[in-house]
Amino acid sequence: MIRILALVVLLLPVAAPAQEAEPHMTLPRMAEIVLALDPEARTTGNSFEFQIDDIPVLIVFDIRANRMRAMVPIRSADGMTPEEMQRVMQANFDSALDARYAVAQGRLWGIFIHPFKELERDQLISGVAQTVNVAKTYGTLYTSGAGQFGAGDSGDLQRQLIEELLERGQDI
Repeated sequence: MIRILALVVLLLPVAAPAQEAEPHMTLPRMAEIVLALDPEARTTGNSFEFQIDDIPVLIVFDIRANRMRAMVPIRSADGMTPEEMQRVMQANFDSALDARYAVAQGRLWGIFIHPFKELERDQLISGVAQTVNVAKTYGTLYTSGAGQFGAGDSGDLQRQLIEELLERGQDI
């Protein structure tokens, strides 16, 4: 009986070591991460202001409400055509991913919103990068650069551009 028990114990799957959970986000931790992204970052009240690739980034947080948002101004929302508005909505569905296009205060913004306390370092860094990317690719690919959800419109629109350019180059 002991031999069978020993054999059963040997055949049981070994549990992977538990991964140590990342600590909850705190203001000092967020400041440390933001300063690693831009050593010249400034903090004022409930926000951080800094730049990534010459693009201004504003992170606003409310610890009591457990919310944060990273925001990048893109352009005035005045004068956006219905086609431009539709394109940013399509991108919100499939190519902006964790970042989003949003309109507030008469501006088009790239934004990333997340619960503050549950935010992990890599999520914050990725969210900021994706937000900067939606601003940089506005008017062209409308992408966060983090992949694409395949069931949307952006893939076909981007492939259409490739096909048009290939067709133009056929005579060369």
